[in-house]
This record gives sequence, structure tokens and C-alpha cells, in this order.
Amino acid sequence: MNDSQMTGDIAAAVIQALKGERMTLKEALLLIERGEEMARSIAVPMVFTVVDEGGNMVAMHRMDDSLLAGIAVSNAKAYTSVALRMSTEEAAKSVLPGQPLYGLQETHPGKFCVFGGGVPITFNGRLIGGLGVSGGTTEQDITVAKYAAGIS
Repeated sequence: MNDSQMTGDIAAAVIQALKGERMTLKEALLLIERGEEMARSIAVPMVFTVVDEGGNMVAMHRMDDSLLAGIAVSNAKAYTSVALRMSTEEAAKSVLPGQPLYGLQETHPGKFCVFGGGVPITFNGRLIGGLGVSGGTTEQDITVAKYAAGIS
């Protein structure tokens, strides 16, 4: 095997490995499906947004009769969970007066949402995206987001 072939094989192996560590539409739809399953079980129509590691939307799903506001809120929760690499439930505690991230939500108006329902999605210890859920109480949004993401 010459150097060119070996370099090509290494590049192909790296590309294949990275494919498994990216948020795909298929994975996003599975997250949404699990979320909708839980939302139906608690009889709360919700909106689900999945973003990739850069905060770009991969998929959004709005259940019938869910609140219109849930579209923007679920998107902001998904984005926030990726941008801060933490759940929006955790972020909410950090933005209170006297806490390390106080005022953060004012730095990107309309982009950050600091109440529960957004969770980062990781694969093999690497951040690959985020899920935002909106439509119920904060506690319901947190429960559904964690269920969909397989977080206990």
C-alpha cells in the first residue's frame, strides 16, 4: 500500500466515524417520536425541535392543538442547550441574580430560553445536538425532553 492509498483509507475511516457522531434527520425524528409518545401519554400537545451541534434546525414537529408559542420556545430551548452545553433546567439556575451567568438571556434576545425543556444530545461523549420541548408546564416539558433523549 502506498502513502496515497493509506491517506485515503485513513480519511475514509475518519469520515465514517464522524458520520456516526452527527445529528441526522433519522435520529432527530426518533427523538421527536419518543417525545410525542410521552406527550400523548400525559395528554399534552407539544412542539419538538431538534438542532445539530451548531444550533441549526434539523427537525421540528408541532402536535395538533399545541400552543403556537411553542414553535419559537422549543427552538430557543434546543439552541440554548447546545450553546451552553447544558440543559435549560440547569441554565435557569445559573442566570439568577448573583449567579455566574446572570443576564445571559439578555445577550441574544430571542435565541436563549432559560426555563426547563431543553436538553443537549451527546453521542460517545460528544455533543451532537439539542432537543427543545414546549407546550406543557415547565415540569412536563422537562419530563418529556428527558424521556425523549433517554435521560433519567
